[in-house]
Amino acid sequence: MRRPALYSSPRRPADASPQAPAAAMAPANSPDAPPPAAASAASVASTDTPPRNASRTSRRARLWRVVRIATTPALAAAALAVAVVVALRPVVPPITQKDVDAAVRHTLEKAVLPSAVARAADKVAPSVVRVVAYDKSEKIGRGKYKPKEEGEIERGIGTGVVIVDKGVILTNLHVVAGADHIRVTFSDGLESVASVINVQQENDLAVLQAHKIPDDLAAATLKSTASLRPGDEVAAIGFPFGIGPSVSSGIVSGLKRGFLSPEGKQQLSNLIQFDAAANPGNSGGPLLTMDGEVVGIVTAILNPTQHRTFLGIGFAVPIENAAAAAGMPPF
Repeated sequence: MRRPALYSSPRRPADASPQAPAAAMAPANSPDAPPPAAASAASVASTDTPPRNASRTSRRARLWRVVRIATTPALAAAALAVAVVVALRPVVPPITQKDVDAAVRHTLEKAVLPSAVARAADKVAPSVVRVVAYDKSEKIGRGKYKPKEEGEIERGIGTGVVIVDKGVILTNLHVVAGADHIRVTFSDGLESVASVINVQQENDLAVLQAHKIPDDLAAATLKSTASLRPGDEVAAIGFPFGIGPSVSSGIVSGLKRGFLSPEGKQQLSNLIQFDAAANPGNSGGPLLTMDGEVVGIVTAILNPTQHRTFLGIGFAVPIENAAAAAGMPPF
């Protein structure tokens, strides 16, 4: 008897009945075999059965649909929030020159700015020094004297201005003339002995060299008097009656003035006349413009009485003469 052929059965779907394999295993000529139409239908059904990973792909698709459905409202809400913020944000108009002018005007009205005199004084203040001359003291050798630490007699107090940052100082000759020794005090409080290295008697000027100087010593800026005119604002800085540094301001009253000392011993010429307050102790100090540059060295005041007080007329040696006394080239 012939043995029936064996066929590999298709993988049954999850919902297939248990009898399906038996039907498939029946021989073709068996009475239990399905008719050809049914076999064809079974073959078609077997080819339509999804592959092994079909269910996994289906699950991923369903999951993605769920995620998409869940996130779509959130994305829509975020987009709506951004649109609302953009819509509600104020539009900043461009800044115009009118806006800038208004801001500057507001600042000037509210802020307290230093005056022109204060700015000029601040610029030259680090270069202003106090000059004190002392009488002779204990003699320690031929032409040599030892300053006394106690009981020294001040013979004159004046002012000086640093014109070279190595410690070269301009002052008046009458402040230091005949002194045994000279001491200068810088703006930072450093005190030093100073020596006279040059004089210009016709202009009542003396040039000093300090023996010690601050590390950051600054020299004043000098300015030619060629552009100076009566009515220009000026300021004087010094130690009137030893008080200071003190600042006073005024204007240039005239140019090329002459002055005869009260004792009638000295005639000065080509002086700057000014009305900024000056008193004994201001001698040798700087006369400066509003840009903080030195145009002269205060040298005298005019008072018809016997009192050495200011009545409104002061004189300064032009800085060109003072620079020449220090051996500096003219402007």
